Amino acid sequence: MHIVDGALAPEVLIGGGVLAVAGLSLGLRKLPIDKIPATGVLSATFFVASLIHVPVGPSSVHLIMSGLAGLVLGWTAFPALFVGLLLQAVFFGFGGLTVLGVNTVNIAFPAVLAGLLFRGMVSRSSPVTAAVLGGCAGAFSIALTTVFVAISLALSGDAFVPAAKLVFFAHIPIMVVEGLVSAASVYLIAKVKPALLQAADQTSGFEMQATATLRAKQAGEASNG
Repeated sequence: MHIVDGALAPEVLIGGGVLAVAGLSLGLRKLPIDKIPATGVLSATFFVASLIHVPVGPSSVHLIMSGLAGLVLGWTAFPALFVGLLLQAVFFGFGGLTVLGVNTVNIAFPAVLAGLLFRGMVSRSSPVTAAVLGGCAGAFSIALTTVFVAISLALSGDAFVPAAKLVFFAHIPIMVVEGLVSAASVYLIAKVKPALLQAADQTSGFEMQATATLRAKQAGEASNG
């Protein structure tokens, strides 16, 4: 998934950088205080999962767990995955600094789309159904990231078209594995802390309703007393 330095055309790098800045700005604005620990954990999960990778042409094959990040974080997946990519580029030379914007968009935007498409269904489902949907979200995110990587390479010259096709087909087994790991993770979250799978505004609504109910109860007890 990491495209290396020097592989992309300048216009692709500039476009990816602009989109990455926009995604980061939106993600930071939408970051609720209660999701900061989860953001750190999922950023670390991405960092560790993608350390084990197999180079494929100008890219690489590895797990990224972006679908799970999108389900839990929504737009906040942008800063979470950006931090992981930045640390990998600085400390291990994965990807590179000039392609950081493109790599961020290629990985984070599919994560956001997976969250937008599947989070509502996941949050309303039983743990088993949520796990199936979570697995679909994980595979979907990998598939879309692969398409984005292929497009980025293809836009940089006809010489990269064969590599773009190779990247897509090489990731088909990863889609299956990522789907299974995401399904297991979502099942555990749905059992232990289902609130993590709810949107920030949905969680706030539940909290406001619970607060109103508690205040009404307290008022009733005071009047009876």
